[in-house]
Amino acid sequence: MRQVSVRWGRSVRSLAVQWGGWAAVSGGAVLCVIGWYGISGERFAERQLPYLASCTIPGAALIIAGAILLARGDQGLAAARVEELYGLLVASDAEPEAEAAPVARANAADGCLTVPGGTLYHRPDCPLVRGKADAEAVDAEARAARGLTPCPVCEPAEAPLPEA
Repeated sequence: MRQVSVRWGRSVRSLAVQWGGWAAVSGGAVLCVIGWYGISGERFAERQLPYLASCTIPGAALIIAGAILLARGDQGLAAARVEELYGLLVASDAEPEAEAAPVARANAADGCLTVPGGTLYHRPDCPLVRGKADAEAVDAEARAARGLTPCPVCEPAEAPLPEA
């Protein structure tokens, strides 16, 4: 149901841009005709300038703006469709099976992950380690031995070191 309303909204927007383009082109054409008619009725250039400035130049600008709206109006719809397809591609590209192993290992330890050679430890849902197959679980002793610091993005809780 949501898909239908989104598509309907986009088509209304595209239709409004198209009608706006045609209105600008036709309004510009009317202004150019009025300017031409005014200029043609005057013999001296200084009397023709007001018609040129008030009708012909704005009319030409409206014709150009309308042509641009007509030519490029559907690109917003195309860009929205490309974004939607990219979102679907990214969503299907994320594989939960690849994330399950490091998360299970982290839960078996005390809930923290790190990457090989890294200096931070993270929660399993941290975007910096999500989807990385080489992420490994670390407990409090391993964090202390390797000198790992908490991630500033996910801010994992600091577990106390076990007493010896």
